[in-house]
Amino acid sequence: MFDSAPQLPAIDHPELLGEPVRRLIGLIPQAQVFSIDPALSDTESLCRAYGEPESTCGNCVIVRGHRGQITRTVACLALATTRVDVNKLVRKRLDVRKASFAPMEEATTESGMEYGAITPVGLPDDWPIWIDPAVIKSSQVCIGAGTRSSKLVIPGAALLALPHAEVVEGLAG
Repeated sequence: MFDSAPQLPAIDHPELLGEPVRRLIGLIPQAQVFSIDPALSDTESLCRAYGEPESTCGNCVIVRGHRGQITRTVACLALATTRVDVNKLVRKRLDVRKASFAPMEEATTESGMEYGAITPVGLPDDWPIWIDPAVIKSSQVCIGAGTRSSKLVIPGAALLALPHAEVVEGLAG
């Protein structure tokens, strides 16, 4: 996976990671990191440039739901070839009336990560992380590194080492 990109142990290269990612990368010691042109940060461009199928990448989306004065936030990680079921499954699990993707400015400000590079590694402590089973079953998945200039390659199951991470059946399809 992404064999043409020199991969380095992420734990040994904090300079390639977004600030929040540095705090928790030690929980996933097998994580590898590689540098990219920031213009390639979105999945389609990255896969085209490296000749990889989109099924090797995971996208982390931040979903926010509201019920009255209560706001709940969750990070959802699914393979790039699928879509997170925001309007049914996520909304019901959050127990909110309306759920939608968090506005870009809020997601980046609150996560401390760059747009197009948000990753479950290093998110705020009070955000649950819901992971689609297909991600967990992946031997390696390419995800954001908190900065648009690099990517992480991680065994899918290793993501369960993150605080508040859980597998959610039917999260994406």
